[in-house]
Amino acid sequence: MGLALVPWTADFVPVDLTTGIVLWGALEPLATVVIFLQGWAPNAHFPLIGAYRYVSLGLSYILVSMFVLIGVALPAESLQVSAVVESQAELWNVIRQPLGLPLFLLVGLGISFWGPLNFADSDDLAGGASSEASGRTRLLWQMGRAAMLVAFAAIGASAFLGGWQGPWLPGPVWVILKTLAVLFALILLGHHLPRPSPERFLTLAWVVLLPLAFVDLAWAGVEALL
Repeated sequence: MGLALVPWTADFVPVDLTTGIVLWGALEPLATVVIFLQGWAPNAHFPLIGAYRYVSLGLSYILVSMFVLIGVALPAESLQVSAVVESQAELWNVIRQPLGLPLFLLVGLGISFWGPLNFADSDDLAGGASSEASGRTRLLWQMGRAAMLVAFAAIGASAFLGGWQGPWLPGPVWVILKTLAVLFALILLGHHLPRPSPERFLTLAWVVLLPLAFVDLAWAGVEALL
């Protein structure tokens, strides 16, 4: 559903809603509910603890994401993802708002519980939310996580790297290349960032990441007024 919001060219957007940013913001808590149900369904201790751990961190991720995405919507004067892409014709948002993309990448790692921010399926819970899953169910679970990461990369490429815009190559090729670049950055961060404890990262999210998201939003607002 998130990938459907990605504009491939100026004329082809599978779901070109005027409130596309809001829809993306609604999909993040929906994913949180689905992941919680995955941990709750087996009626076992470790999956349930992993699910509750994920939900306890989810609110901080979602708030950071929405402040950052509202920041990219301000220059476009629209909540439409295609309008956000078009507003970057002269200057990409990654340059205009340098805090935005790094914060969004951290949100992507948290929501898709990837790398050091994998608190839902972590080893200290013997596999957490997916510890009781096996076979096809486990394969679908892993595919879903990968799809979430790709969706974050595609939205990040559209919101911060100009989406389909670029010289010489067709728009869809630029979308794919930029999405792969953001996906590579996510995987690289997932392999090299140190793993914090859940309680320490929760403090970090509220005390550091959320204020930085406020700063990013205020920066975008001042720039829009100028």
